[in-house]
Amino acid sequence: MSPHGRRSNRPYEIVERALALSRADGCVVIAEEHSGVNLRWAGNALTTNGTARGRTVTVVATVDGAEGTASGVVSRSAVTALDLEPLVRAAEAAARDAGPAEDARPLVAGGEPAAGFTDDPAETSSDVFAAFAPALGESFRQARAGGRELYGFAQHTVVSSYLGSSTGLRLRHDQPTGTLELNAKSPDRTRSAWAGRATRDFADTDPRELDAELARRLGWAERRVELPAGRHDTLLPPSAVADLLVYQQWSATARDAAEGRTVFSKAGGGQGAARTRIGDRLAALPLTLRSDPAAPGLECAPFVLAHSSGADASVFDNGLPLAATDWVREGVLDRLVATRHGAALTGLPVAPAVDNLLLEGGGSQTLDAMVAAAGHDGPTLLLTCLWYIREVDPATLLLTGLTRDGVYLVEHGEVTGAVNNFRFNESPVDLLGRAVAAGRTERTLSREWGDYFPRTAMPPLRVPDFNMSSVSPGV
Repeated sequence: MSPHGRRSNRPYEIVERALALSRADGCVVIAEEHSGVNLRWAGNALTTNGTARGRTVTVVATVDGAEGTASGVVSRSAVTALDLEPLVRAAEAAARDAGPAEDARPLVAGGEPAAGFTDDPAETSSDVFAAFAPALGESFRQARAGGRELYGFAQHTVVSSYLGSSTGLRLRHDQPTGTLELNAKSPDRTRSAWAGRATRDFADTDPRELDAELARRLGWAERRVELPAGRHDTLLPPSAVADLLVYQQWSATARDAAEGRTVFSKAGGGQGAARTRIGDRLAALPLTLRSDPAAPGLECAPFVLAHSSGADASVFDNGLPLAATDWVREGVLDRLVATRHGAALTGLPVAPAVDNLLLEGGGSQTLDAMVAAAGHDGPTLLLTCLWYIREVDPATLLLTGLTRDGVYLVEHGEVTGAVNNFRFNESPVDLLGRAVAAGRTERTLSREWGDYFPRTAMPPLRVPDFNMSSVSPGV
């Protein structure tokens, strides 16, 4: 046993000991305990399963000087109590070597310690798959009997974050995250379909339902239609809408907009808030894009956890309370992501980033109902998801990427076949402005960004002139 004993490795004691070791003018410590389990499968059979445990400790040291306050941030994994002093000293050295931090602000003041701050971290285990795994086995049997092959993976993680500061903060948050991605393929690999789900505990996730949906899509793809590139009437499912709006939200920082560098900058000059498009109508439909740490099923940390500083986050804001925030309210741009520093620069309200995103305000129609209403005035495309999304022009937020795992043709209210894949060129901001119909909001998983941002709820959208810029090979 170490000279510090077993208890000194408990996460809250790691935080307290690191704070006690600090010689800096200010200090923030974030200890994060990770646990995870996963299943992987291919060709209708499990291939691997695994578990993982880990810890990451981040120390933010602040040092006051004649010209301002500097900060130094060091993060390391697999940290025990014996590793803390070198870690704290490294953060302090980084702060002393750095110049004054432009985002320096007084550290957030503490209050009463959060409930459970001294409790052991939450953990996940293979028990989370107790009902899911047998259902997955049944899905394999269904797929085998139906002549299709299933590939994919499911993972569940729990991260317990303990945040302490020299100003008295003692905060804690337990974040469960589950994702399921399922691919169905025809045996000859000419047809493929994908579905994904996000969940907190897998109690609400049935792979048999997803397999049934994928079987329907593979059936649609038995008829193949070649379609040229061009602007097409298109139905975007919630997953594809999340693919686009998550990237939009990552680009919606107040400082960058006020400096004239983003799609949220107003043309023609001005300074600060006047240089931004706050107050501009972005969507013709009364859509609201918002975040809320307490959103049911999408709950996330109710305070800032910042491991580095940038336009969208500041280590000096660690522990700042988060609240429900409307980014776009009934179609009008209402907020941009602003740290305390960004708010002071721009004159806009402080609005820290939140780890979930919801688009609401559409109708009650399901995607199936929107399909039934489409294709009566000419062909409509129904996408599955988007892939390999990259930014082309930050000034317009023009993105490019590929369709993947199913682009279907809708004629007279019915899916009549699958068409070739495309490369697209579109801006999510423009798409919001051109969308003519929105359906029912539902929890969804972005195909491209779901590993980084899994907590989303989006409606399907209908866009009359989605720009498919070229035909792309691939299934």
